[in-house]
Amino acid sequence: MKEFDAFELNPLILKGIRDMGFEEPSPIQAECIPAVLRGEDVIGQAQTGTGKTAAFGIPLLEHVDTDIPKVQAVVLAPTRELAIQVSEELRKVGRPKRIKTLSVYGGQPIGRQIKALKQGVHVVIGTPGRMLDHLRRKTLRLDDVDIMVLDEADEMLDMGFIDDIEAVMNYLPDDRQLLLFSATIPPAIRNLARKYMKKPRYITVSRGEVTAPIIEQVYYKVLESTKLESLCRILDSEDVEQGILFCRTKKGVDELAESLQTRGYLSGGLHGDMAQQQRDRVMNAFRRGDIELLVATDVAARGIDVGTISHVINYDIPQDAESYVHRIGRTGRAGRTGVALTLVTPREMKQLRSIEHEISGQLQPRELPSLEEVAERQQQVLKEQLNEMIASGDRLPVFEELIKDLSKTHDPEKIATAALHLAFSDRFSATGTDAVYNFGETGASPGMVRFFINVGRNVDISPRELVKAIAEQAGIAAKRVGRINIYDRFSFVEVPEDVAPFVFEALRQTKINGARINLEPARPRNRS
Repeated sequence: MKEFDAFELNPLILKGIRDMGFEEPSPIQAECIPAVLRGEDVIGQAQTGTGKTAAFGIPLLEHVDTDIPKVQAVVLAPTRELAIQVSEELRKVGRPKRIKTLSVYGGQPIGRQIKALKQGVHVVIGTPGRMLDHLRRKTLRLDDVDIMVLDEADEMLDMGFIDDIEAVMNYLPDDRQLLLFSATIPPAIRNLARKYMKKPRYITVSRGEVTAPIIEQVYYKVLESTKLESLCRILDSEDVEQGILFCRTKKGVDELAESLQTRGYLSGGLHGDMAQQQRDRVMNAFRRGDIELLVATDVAARGIDVGTISHVINYDIPQDAESYVHRIGRTGRAGRTGVALTLVTPREMKQLRSIEHEISGQLQPRELPSLEEVAERQQQVLKEQLNEMIASGDRLPVFEELIKDLSKTHDPEKIATAALHLAFSDRFSATGTDAVYNFGETGASPGMVRFFINVGRNVDISPRELVKAIAEQAGIAAKRVGRINIYDRFSFVEVPEDVAPFVFEALRQTKINGARINLEPARPRNRS
């Protein structure tokens, strides 16, 4: 704890830091904590997962005087989930010092919040709308506030909260300290800083520090038509303690959560169109561990900080590198290891390469587990469960009587085999198939598929350019492309059977040398 000791903090705050399990300051904490303690206004550019809550929370709590039963610091957050998370972290660090925190947000009875405010609170964390509601009702006063924090400022502006934020700022004393944290610093954020901050100190955390090396980043190539089946294979072969699965749309969240539930996975969905009570129920179940897989949209997942998340799975590839970094930051928290898995269809290979370029790193390709590998993994899990049950010595009178009765006429080993088959045969059956496409006889070499392409020398295409297009678009190694024949107005190319579906989906209706191409399985009679 030498590093945190160096900040000369109150021993009670240091105890709260130890209780939280923090060992040494993260890069943003190391720079931010001293600056805030000196009274400087700060602009921190950092994504979720960098430790920014503690970066502003520790000096904020250090500043609070518990002998004064008034609100001395306020934090604005874009969503109720983030407000709750920030409030919980501040409450834990501030507990030894007896600091009272309160989160205020819409969807919760305002009367309960008013009652808590009357009893005396030191720090209030809330969404802009509800915070402003309390200020106008005069149930919240900011006359004694010394520190104001805008958390996830870019997200608040994207959600249209700028007017509410400025209205809240008008209730603050002129000499207050302002801290602003944002993943990006667009012009609107700069305007806000110019208007309300005094010589702010800029503190940035690079993407390299966000996408920490303890997060294993992997991608699987999947076909759109078998995406769900591919996901289930991955889930059945991975040790997922708890995972967040990201979908692009609210409809996608509903459909995937329902599909996983029907297949026996402990899953739940989370998106903005759900009733607040329903969202609370799902999140509480996830925090308790009753739900292992949380399916969510990007916006709904903002502010979720559950330490046991072992996997983030991009069921739909994120729209940009910023979203990717935000998503994978949900795992690998507090020194834990994490795994980020991304499912990529052939048409999304370009998007994957763009993300890799932006984050200055590469995701590792991984082969989908075969049905045999999945079955072997499931058998191993079942064996471990049976060993645990036998070792526990628990009595199971109903089954014991049944086994005794059957043992009179059958061998015990055959009874056990039949019982396991009845109970688990559906889990070990080959529910999916690898043969999604049947291209038939295409006149290709053994183990290959031959495709016809509707362009040739007429668009100045060379074998090297064709190989490059196939490798980049379908995400396969150039050396795997087989024989190529180029004619005046059409071409033929051979690729291995296992990658033929990806080549087929990736290259249909794309362009080579500016010409729109069409690709289809060749006919044997066209073989040259």
